[in-house]
Amino acid sequence: MAKDVTFDQADTQDLLHLRKPTKADGASVWQLVAECAPLDQNSMYMNLVQCDHFAETCILAERGGEVLGWISGHIPPETPDTIFVWQVAVHADARGLGLGKRMLRALLQRPACANVTKLETTITRSNDASWGLFRSFARDRGASLSDAPHYERDAHLNGEHATEHLVSIDLPRKRLRLVA
Repeated sequence: MAKDVTFDQADTQDLLHLRKPTKADGASVWQLVAECAPLDQNSMYMNLVQCDHFAETCILAERGGEVLGWISGHIPPETPDTIFVWQVAVHADARGLGLGKRMLRALLQRPACANVTKLETTITRSNDASWGLFRSFARDRGASLSDAPHYERDAHLNGEHATEHLVSIDLPRKRLRLVA
């Protein structure tokens, strides 16, 4: 069974702890997402439900009790071999530490992801940070990355949001076992 993970950056005050969220984290996650433009902020209730009902496929990073990172995801019932990553948020104070990739790796090591062979997410063309994260993640895994328009501006988003491209990363099982 995968355990929570702690990373030592410099000294004991810089310990980053990766763990499953609890419902007590909902408001902190909501605040983090609000501070991480250009992410869409959902309702606090939505983040609460993610922390409570989807804890096995979400991950939270904290240092000294402060939430610095968050990934929300789920395994769609119709594709049990796929994890869909909804949002990745990294606080400005934790950028440049590789936290996004660390959270993705730790998440994929969880028992809930034992049968996952594909990671999917959606990204707008203008979100350079997300493109960089997922391209780097795929490259590190030796995995292929593909993308195509999925939620289109006019057809699905009422012209009020940029088209979201579905990004798919095939995850070689042998490589996943080597990553920790």
